[in-house]
Amino acid sequence: MLDYPTLKIIWWLLVGVLLIGFAIMDGHDMGVGTLLPFVGRSDVERRVVINTVGPHWDGNQVWFITGGGAIFAAWPLVYATAFSGFYWAMLAVLWALFFRPVGFDYRSKIHNATWRSVWDWGLFVGGFVPPVIFGVAFGNLLQGVPFGFDAYLISTYTGSFWQLLNPFALLAGVVSSAMITMHGGTYLAHRTEGRVQSRAITGASWAAVVMVLGFVGAGIWLQAIDGYRITSLVDPAALPDPMGKSVVREAGAWMANYAAQPLLWSLPAMGVAGALLAALFLRVRRTLTAFVCSALSMVGVIGTAGASMFPFVMPSSSMPNASLTVWDSVSSHLTLGIMFWATVIFMPLIVLYTGWAYRVMRGKVTEAYIRENDHAAY
Repeated sequence: MLDYPTLKIIWWLLVGVLLIGFAIMDGHDMGVGTLLPFVGRSDVERRVVINTVGPHWDGNQVWFITGGGAIFAAWPLVYATAFSGFYWAMLAVLWALFFRPVGFDYRSKIHNATWRSVWDWGLFVGGFVPPVIFGVAFGNLLQGVPFGFDAYLISTYTGSFWQLLNPFALLAGVVSSAMITMHGGTYLAHRTEGRVQSRAITGASWAAVVMVLGFVGAGIWLQAIDGYRITSLVDPAALPDPMGKSVVREAGAWMANYAAQPLLWSLPAMGVAGALLAALFLRVRRTLTAFVCSALSMVGVIGTAGASMFPFVMPSSSMPNASLTVWDSVSSHLTLGIMFWATVIFMPLIVLYTGWAYRVMRGKVTEAYIRENDHAAY
């Protein structure tokens, strides 16, 4: 079995991979939902939009469930602390996601304009709200979350829901929403044609511009935000003890990793370049290339957040020494090892099945297809 420190790093990387996989796979479904009321002007056009993701959106939810499960199993203290501190925010995500299964299944069951319009906006909520909240959550992580532990390592969140909606976190929410909208627009452009495709290209291009401006702005703003730094010696092989270290807050701490490893600057560069290239390739109708560039942009943006915070996972603003890190918020050596080998076996199967499913469902969704399959299509 791999040694404990190595498994801690591997699971930090694997959780990042799962979050990126969720953003890329389920993200384009959410982005399509966000654009639905705007790129589809008629009922047939909106059904075209819905049917680009209808057959596989639920399969992509596997990434969301797996990511949450991995955090629960690999970082139990992070899971418990985050879901207590972000309780109402997480409930808002779940409430928004409720609109997706019923929206897809019931939207076209009744030939009534009002009925279908209500579910169209329900799908918009299910696609728009979660990325905003996830972005706001990341914005708060970069500033530190007000929580602490008692003698029994029971966490207590001392903030409020409204404190989460601070200016920097809201900017992070804008970046997240724009990123997902850009990605959904590129996918929609690849799967449609005509007027729907043109509107999707316009929406994705504008979203890419907003994302780049917001991302760069957030990076500049981050220079003025106090980061976190461990000042005591850390034993990577030690058993988890979140209170067994000393942490200070200081300006520029989130940039320390970039100074130590200049290669990390490739991540924010990828975030910016990928989005701009996606918009450029969309303009010349090279939609598949644009989708790949959009996905790489998401890798860059999410990777930038992870690289900036490492080794911190959930810093505490009210009790810095209680900040959760890669070294002291993990499960046991045995648990991480078993999960690692399960991932080695099952992750390739998930990727292969997903690739096969998309190959089977490749091709354009057209208005003619919707009319010919009026009762079978979403």
